[in-house]
Amino acid sequence: MRIEIIGGGPAGLYFAILMKKARPAARITVYERNRCDDTFGFGVVFSDQTLETFETYDRESYKAITENFAYWDDISINYKGSSFRVGGNGFCGCSRRTLLLLLQERAAALGVEMKFETEIPSLEALEGADLIVAADGINSAIREANRDHFQPSVDLRPNKFTWMGSTKPLDAFTFHFKETSHGIFIAHAYQYEPGLSTWVLETDPETFEKAGLGAMSEQESADFLEGVFAEELDGHKLLINRSMWRNFPMIRNARTTMDNVVLLGDAKSTAHFSIGSGTKLAMEDAIALYESVMRTQGVGEALADFEETRREEVEKTQHAADVSLVWFEHVKRYWHMDPVTFAFGVMTRSKAITYDNLELRAPEFVAEATRTFAEQVAASGLEVDTKDPVAPAFQPLKLRDMRLENRFVVSPMCMYSAVEGVPQDFHLVHYGSRAMGGAGLIFTEMTCVSPTARITPGCAGIWNDEQQAAWTRIVDFVHTQSASRICLQIGHAGRKGASKLMWEGMDRPLPEDEAWPILSASALPYYPDSQTPRAMDRADMDAVKADFVAAAKRAIACGFDMIELHCAHGYLLASFLSPVTNTRDDEYGGSLENRLRFPLEVFTAMREVWPVEKPMSVRVSATDWIEGGLTGEDSVEIARAFAQAGADLIDVSTGQTSPASKPVFGRMFQTSFSDQIRNEADLATMAVGAITTADQANTILTAGRADLVALGRPHLADPAFTLRAAGDYGFGDIFAPKQYQPGKFQLLRNAERAREELKELKLKAKPKTHNPAFREAAE
Repeated sequence: MRIEIIGGGPAGLYFAILMKKARPAARITVYERNRCDDTFGFGVVFSDQTLETFETYDRESYKAITENFAYWDDISINYKGSSFRVGGNGFCGCSRRTLLLLLQERAAALGVEMKFETEIPSLEALEGADLIVAADGINSAIREANRDHFQPSVDLRPNKFTWMGSTKPLDAFTFHFKETSHGIFIAHAYQYEPGLSTWVLETDPETFEKAGLGAMSEQESADFLEGVFAEELDGHKLLINRSMWRNFPMIRNARTTMDNVVLLGDAKSTAHFSIGSGTKLAMEDAIALYESVMRTQGVGEALADFEETRREEVEKTQHAADVSLVWFEHVKRYWHMDPVTFAFGVMTRSKAITYDNLELRAPEFVAEATRTFAEQVAASGLEVDTKDPVAPAFQPLKLRDMRLENRFVVSPMCMYSAVEGVPQDFHLVHYGSRAMGGAGLIFTEMTCVSPTARITPGCAGIWNDEQQAAWTRIVDFVHTQSASRICLQIGHAGRKGASKLMWEGMDRPLPEDEAWPILSASALPYYPDSQTPRAMDRADMDAVKADFVAAAKRAIACGFDMIELHCAHGYLLASFLSPVTNTRDDEYGGSLENRLRFPLEVFTAMREVWPVEKPMSVRVSATDWIEGGLTGEDSVEIARAFAQAGADLIDVSTGQTSPASKPVFGRMFQTSFSDQIRNEADLATMAVGAITTADQANTILTAGRADLVALGRPHLADPAFTLRAAGDYGFGDIFAPKQYQPGKFQLLRNAERAREELKELKLKAKPKTHNPAFREAAE
């Protein structure tokens, strides 16, 4: 077998090592354009888990790496004069140059041929090879020459960064956040061998321009940054090595293989330096390709297997990197935060680390973050224990005169089970059981203000006395049999109205003989075959506004604790807000101020009749997930406008504006928008969307990304979700009806034991340390 590898970086060399070891007869050649010891940058980072993988696949190169690295267990976060050390992480730093030389030495010992200072101009130069590996870096010539096939996308991120080194010794992976007259600078620093450390310096484009860094040479930039981090460098110099300012390119490819050619490493995909996974991703690519070759027959089958099996893991890493890099891009958003909250946000920014697993690593730090959260609750005027506080999700919250006993919310979820808009016994059991299950706040499904405001024939309404009586029965049950509060979400379907029940075809139009006329901001159908709505005129607006006000008055009569105006998901009021659905040329279209006009009119009219002591919230779609649609920045302004009109909470969802929406799904995928609105507009927010565990809720709250956390599907599966979570966190004060008290006490007893057993299992499953000193002591 003849294997030609273009690029002598970690990905190409490691694949050559693994293949030559497995198939000694294979003819493997590595072509590298640079000299053998020529490399940019300073150090690379590997976690204990990654080192464990290397040990499994090639113990010789693993030993060489671990004998030439600096090991640390802590992450150090330095912000506004405060310093936090968070242990239990397990990383090593290794010189990039040393890593390459070690891999070259190992490859040569196995019989891999290496040709340095050799350019491969095209694939034709390697004609006759069985397998061609294009590991030729970020600017891959092979990928670019075949763009139509690979379909690369390169997202150049806005922040500027430069890669430098220093003689400053470090005993932890260190983040320094420094504010200057120009703006904020961030240092990502770690030691990679005795007396040498990597310093990746980052700043936003505005600060970069104000500081005049674009006009500076490498050395001038280093001198400037030495001044910024003079205290942190403690007299040590910054070292340069092609340390030019750059924008980080997030690279993805629609395809990663072509005939007998495969992309590997940075040519295929990149991961931002803030999660330290670039070299790890490249070497794990090599492992995955090796596995595909070994378990299949023939190169074609192997590359098809690699294409199919490697993508998901890479996308997970890239998603974590995306979330992490965005946090650093918006560090100004968090500059007002208490240092402990800020540090907790740094640790949990990528969603890979959460409240629970951080508590396993650094229990004292999480305890401090929990105390800080409790102190902030106490500062709001609520009496809570700040010395031995409960987990954040079980802390109370007050909105106007409404007090919630915890931060868990049953998300608004349409049940499509009403009859002529009247809630049934199903609704009584549905909402009542979840209230008895302990949630602090129960949201109703979107409840419609008129027969023609419904999404489907099964949607609940609040336009007549029979509906009002049914809702009153539900509210009374919640108030008498639980400690929960209940909020009525009020809305109008707009152009998504007259649709089938969800299980019959979500958002699909009803047959003409069953449909009713529908309204919207503009005469645009939801689907091409959907009914075309009538663009609303002033008379329509007045009538709809009156319907919303009447619904608010009925909500008062029912005894609801709170109401929410639905301005999201492409429904009527959302259709005014989004430029995707609002093409009007009058005072209700065009600018964001104009598009806000009618939703604000409706909200203001409702606020005028709703009791001043009771809160109101607004649900928004913070992004349309469509180019040219609403953005997070727009939604900050929308949230501010509603807050000025009297909103107490912004319920932050996203999308569903149009079938053209292309959301990026994942765990807690909408939380970043709640974070943006909360911390840029300084408003209370509720996070919702793929939040599935109490651990995630605690993470979101402790990091200051939301004030309430709404969970939908977990509450559908388990009405007692909050009660079970209380058991998991040892919160004995959770409400339970007296009839259920014996079950609650047993749950608390069993949960405490189960939590300790789970903690023990997690600790045992943690990757072993690869720190030689610790391993020798253990042995």
